[in-house]
Amino acid sequence: MSHAPAVSHAPAVSRVPAAVPTAAQQAGSDAELAARHLLESAGLEFVAANVRYKAGEIDLVMRDDAALVFVEVRSRASRTFGGAAASVDHRKRLRLQRAANLFLLQHFDQRQWPACRFDVIAFEAGTPDWIKAAF
Repeated sequence: MSHAPAVSHAPAVSRVPAAVPTAAQQAGSDAELAARHLLESAGLEFVAANVRYKAGEIDLVMRDDAALVFVEVRSRASRTFGGAAASVDHRKRLRLQRAANLFLLQHFDQRQWPACRFDVIAFEAGTPDWIKAAF
């Protein structure tokens, strides 16, 4: 008579090492953290970071009094090709707006949505430029 092997209900342990971020990914994470600190020092309240949907990603969601602020953070070493702020083109703005709509639906459903704005924090050579109500 053969016995069925015992089934373990313990979670499987992954032996795959965590992915090491590239230099560009690390620079982006550093810029997002610096942007968050800048906004918090100006009195905004942190709500969420790196909110991802198929429609797009929101780097930071902050609260400025009663308004929600969706923040795109861009970092460039120089102003070549128009710089960091210019990299938030029409296509990127549409993706941010779609992601913001999904965020609002997820968190507020059909209730009254708060006032919202889209800000850009553009770092060039490490110096931030905060563009309120960028679009």
